[in-house]
Amino acid sequence: MTTYLAESPTLADFGKDVWWIAAIKVVGVFVLLLLLTLFTINYERKVVARMAVRPGPNQVGPNGWLQSLTDGLKLPFKEEIIPFTADKIVYFLAPVISAVCAFTAFSVIPLGPMVSIFGHQTPLQVTDTSVAVLVVLACASMGVYGVVLAGWASGSTYPLLGALRSTAQMISYEVAMGLSIVAVFMTAGTMSTSEIIRAQENGNPFQLFGLELTAPGWFAILLLPSFVIYAISAIGEVNRAPFDLPEAESELVGGFHTEYSSFKFAMFFLAEYINMITVSAVCTTLFLGGWRAPWPISIWDGANEGWWPLLWFLGKVLLLLFGFIWLRGTLPRLRYDQFMRFGWKVLLPISLLWIVVLAGIRTLQGSDVATGTRNLIIGAIVILILLVAFLWPARKAAPEPDLAEQLANRPPGSYPVPPLDLQVPASPRTRRTVAEREPAMAGGDTGSTPSTDDQAGSADKEV
Repeated sequence: MTTYLAESPTLADFGKDVWWIAAIKVVGVFVLLLLLTLFTINYERKVVARMAVRPGPNQVGPNGWLQSLTDGLKLPFKEEIIPFTADKIVYFLAPVISAVCAFTAFSVIPLGPMVSIFGHQTPLQVTDTSVAVLVVLACASMGVYGVVLAGWASGSTYPLLGALRSTAQMISYEVAMGLSIVAVFMTAGTMSTSEIIRAQENGNPFQLFGLELTAPGWFAILLLPSFVIYAISAIGEVNRAPFDLPEAESELVGGFHTEYSSFKFAMFFLAEYINMITVSAVCTTLFLGGWRAPWPISIWDGANEGWWPLLWFLGKVLLLLFGFIWLRGTLPRLRYDQFMRFGWKVLLPISLLWIVVLAGIRTLQGSDVATGTRNLIIGAIVILILLVAFLWPARKAAPEPDLAEQLANRPPGSYPVPPLDLQVPASPRTRRTVAEREPAMAGGDTGSTPSTDDQAGSADKEV
């Protein structure tokens, strides 16, 4: 029994649960996501407060840990304001789409191995398919419809601009995220989430100059470029700082959810944090060994048995969530042109190049070339790529034109150029104003009245 519980589930282990076991797992995942959301909100506020050297939430509950719960209970009872120009049906469906897609994506995430629930052996996972990772990508792609529809249905300018930004952001970073996951498919040979964890179960033994070595099993180390690209793309995918352009409060008030209040706003807020948890859980599954215990905890024989793996899984997810919070507390928001340029001109070419290199390495590994020669070829390719990356000449910035060139290049009909010495000439009305304020009798002379020319001369001196 113990050996069975320690095994990773396979596709053959799914679809055999009785209905009430399946219901327990669905409700359990729902409750887990709600609790993680409440924890993450408070977690973020406390971590950012610690970084800013100020107190965070500390009044409600023990050390303020019930602050998120009170906020969640308060929002549904707030006044709901619906814009007069809003499309009522789409306005209502938009937050529902975002929340449902956020919950659905977690259904294929493995939380642990085979466990016993009331005497029934079942995988600690709601379901799994041969294309489970594509289900996550599909939910992420559908979730953006909630943002787009919310901006359009609000009937306001700022939400519409935020929705358009979200569309461009999804297109830009979804491509890079998908290409980063392709490397995992090529290495694991499957798209099933449970099978991908099984592929990271043991290290990969290899020989180097006659020495027997074991490569690490985690894809975060074997596929380091893919891990980095996925981490960056995930931040852009969930609209988190420094990529929170669809809800940039300094530019768009609140972005796509500016016109939302009460429970509908709470659903958008819930969807954002669940998406953070989901992309962190997917990263844990694809790159960090999933629910398997890290070293040195893995030395313990019972580390990957029973319900213990759920603890290791949550620990990895919380560590990745700390990365989201850390970035928000340290990096400023990017300009929109910088954001789009980084996605299309940096992440996408690097992803394509990495996939080509990885395909070549996999081809060499499956060929009849001797092991030593094959390793030398792979090492030479890696070194060559690193040299090209480090020695690639940086683009020189164009020299700034001097002031005379800038004036010569001004288009016709431009506004007049202000004085270059920053000296503003006196207004013609200044003389009259000063003259009017000049006293009628000057120097104690009561016998004569100053003439107009004398008043103008004295005004010039004062000016």
